Amino acid sequence: MLQEEVESRAGELARLHSSRLNCRRGCHDCCVDGLRVFEIEADHIRRNYARLLEHGEPHAAGGCAFLADDGSCRIYEHRPYVCRTQGLPLRWIEDGPAGERTEYRDICPLNDDGPPLEQLAAEECWTIGPTESHLAALQSRHDHVLTRTPLRDLFRS
Repeated sequence: MLQEEVESRAGELARLHSSRLNCRRGCHDCCVDGLRVFEIEADHIRRNYARLLEHGEPHAAGGCAFLADDGSCRIYEHRPYVCRTQGLPLRWIEDGPAGERTEYRDICPLNDDGPPLEQLAAEECWTIGPTESHLAALQSRHDHVLTRTPLRDLFRS
């Protein structure tokens, strides 16, 4: 259900920002090694791609293990949360040492054309934090330790 919520909200934001988003099949600048997912997401990938994980080879080091040779995603339908929100205008809040809160915003440089991020309303950005908290809560309910698994390691399981 969380995956559907993320897909729905990310889809709304993608439609809102369609004129600035250059993310398309084959664009894989953000598909890099080192991406880590909650174990609950790793289990979802294991369930849906057991054959690929058992018989397939990960993409060469440097790119996401799930990249195909043509730059597409081999697990696109069941890709993790972090992949579903890539390319969107992102915002997050960090607490400083003196208790001050600072908002940060970022977007893929390929999607930078358009209104400055600072001028967007908060609801026009993907807010980092709430979904991660929801995933952590789901994971802890399933007795998983709150660690994240590198996507590449799924091929070695």
